[in-house]
Amino acid sequence: MALPPASDSSTALVTGASSGIGQAFAHGLARRGHGVTLVARGAEGLAAVAAELEREHGVRADFVAADLADPDQRDELAAEVERRGRTVEVLVNAAGFGIYSPIVESDRAQELQQIRLLVEAVVDLAARYLPGMVERGRGAVINVSSTSGLQPLPYNAGYAAAKVYLSFWNDAVSSELRGTGVTTTAVIPGPVKTGFQEASGADYFADRLPGFTFKSAERVAEDGLRAAERGKRSIIPGGPLVRLAYGPNRFAPRFLQLLVARRLMRPPTAG
Repeated sequence: MALPPASDSSTALVTGASSGIGQAFAHGLARRGHGVTLVARGAEGLAAVAAELEREHGVRADFVAADLADPDQRDELAAEVERRGRTVEVLVNAAGFGIYSPIVESDRAQELQQIRLLVEAVVDLAARYLPGMVERGRGAVINVSSTSGLQPLPYNAGYAAAKVYLSFWNDAVSSELRGTGVTTTAVIPGPVKTGFQEASGADYFADRLPGFTFKSAERVAEDGLRAAERGKRSIIPGGPLVRLAYGPNRFAPRFLQLLVARRLMRPPTAG
């Protein structure tokens, strides 16, 4: 299996772990016997998830509260993991948020924070932990991308662009790592009922999507972990109907992608 075996000194570092897909990945890894290190901004939510994992799965569950968009806090996270004597052998990049707004109406600071979290933090954490994985000859990185990155999305431009960056970066790094015993897997989910859309002000967009494409965070995480266990480079989780609904998007002509996406993503309040 491409996922390394669990050990007393190793940990699976999971970002965005206090809720949603990140929390589901933490549960899936803990069920497989992996100790976990949970990361998100809120310590209270992380503490509750860590206690649940230890109670249900009997693994060591550490947590570190950090804003991963801040490079200084990423330094502090890495130092804290080292102080606790944990070796990161699995990295799950699941933290994120989305902006659903035309760029001319969007908050500049939020747009930059979105890119720092979705792109910069992912590359930073991978660059910290991949060399050790390669040196040991085992390890896995799981990057939560999105079907939003299969085409450009007006009114969601920065998020979609960040996700296509992540998918391309994952695939290229996967090729670089061939033969090392270390893998990277991009998990590319469609819509997931986690509260993400409501928190991002995009519930109107979710209401326009066919119901069968919605999958649970647990299904996304389990499909993603099974793909990582097989050493797969990428997966659209949720089964063949979801793959059929979203997979062809990347091959459509750009004008058609933009025409459909503009109608789908246009906020109700847009003039």
